[in-house]
Amino acid sequence: MEQEQAPRWWAVVAVMIGIFLLVTAEQLPIGLLSQVASSMDVTPGMAGLMVTVPGVVAAFSAPLLPVAVGRLDRRIMLTLLMVVMVVGSAFSALASSFVLLLAARVLVGLSIGGFWAVAGSIAPRLVPEEKVPKAMTMIFGGVAAASVLGVPLGTLLGHFSSWRVAFGALGGLSLLTAIALWRWLPPLPPREPVRLRVLAQQFSNRGVRVAVLTTAFVVVGHFAAYTFISPILQEISGISQRHVGSLLLLYGAAGIVGNIAAGMFAGRHPYRAVLAIPSLLLVFVAAFPLLGVQPSSGVMLLMAWGAVFGSVSVSIQTWILRTAPNTEAATALMAFTFNMSIGLGAMLGGRLVDGTSLSIAMWAASGLFLLGALLVWRTPSRIVGEKRR
Repeated sequence: MEQEQAPRWWAVVAVMIGIFLLVTAEQLPIGLLSQVASSMDVTPGMAGLMVTVPGVVAAFSAPLLPVAVGRLDRRIMLTLLMVVMVVGSAFSALASSFVLLLAARVLVGLSIGGFWAVAGSIAPRLVPEEKVPKAMTMIFGGVAAASVLGVPLGTLLGHFSSWRVAFGALGGLSLLTAIALWRWLPPLPPREPVRLRVLAQQFSNRGVRVAVLTTAFVVVGHFAAYTFISPILQEISGISQRHVGSLLLLYGAAGIVGNIAAGMFAGRHPYRAVLAIPSLLLVFVAAFPLLGVQPSSGVMLLMAWGAVFGSVSVSIQTWILRTAPNTEAATALMAFTFNMSIGLGAMLGGRLVDGTSLSIAMWAASGLFLLGALLVWRTPSRIVGEKRR
């Protein structure tokens, strides 16, 4: 029995690494925003399109790719999507203009959406039922690990060499991951092909609907502000640009802690875990322009922000597993929402930053967190099998 289980845990590790690299690729421009904007001679708001474009593409590839591939083995699908990621990263590193760079980011978005749509639903197929919460925590730990390792290390590599080297390194690691996925994943034929009709049916379920809308409010709000964390730390907290990469390591470390804590807590209390996310983000982000005006207070608020946002993926996915009639279809819908919200958030933040100020962008984000908190509060906790105390 142990011999059969070991390869499946390695499969969980491979999927986690895939998520780690994809989220790193999606968010790496955040840490390199100032450098790319200067190199390509565009404004910071325009450079934010490097986050918007893959976010929007990933949003549509998440529900449409599982529909398009039908009964294709998910092992083959995940491996091929990592190969697409290799190509997108290589083209990003070699882009000679901002337009070509955005074109390369389209390939990155295609890979992100399709991979995330499948990865979030296969944990129950890789480990026994009682181990699913642990597997879920590991897989979505890749999201937090991207913040604690991927984005900060990529940012540091970009600052010590160039942003092109950072994207090229990401492509090399993605190639190794594609090989690992092919070797370690078991055959994963879809149990039920995802169809557009099934996707629409998921949204008619109240539990799924609340999860989707809450995710939209939280993620749009987060990326409206966090996409511009480099200028926020420099202009509001008075922190030098050379320290941004190191501080993103602290942000990501806090995200790892938040992910682990949420993995343990959300398995027993998914309602309270999801309610806490927009509520706490509201407090920390709204307070940043007022209290984060010193380096020390800015760093503390940044870490609190990271810990809370690090808990989003595992908490929401646990809610989905409790409420969705079709977990792969619901996860595809969630991946659409998450990635579209990243793109919309970065675009909204870019408009606000270029047209008003960093503080206004953060307060606008806080307004969206408030809407998310109110939505969850008005939802009966019994839909996820939890009693409100």
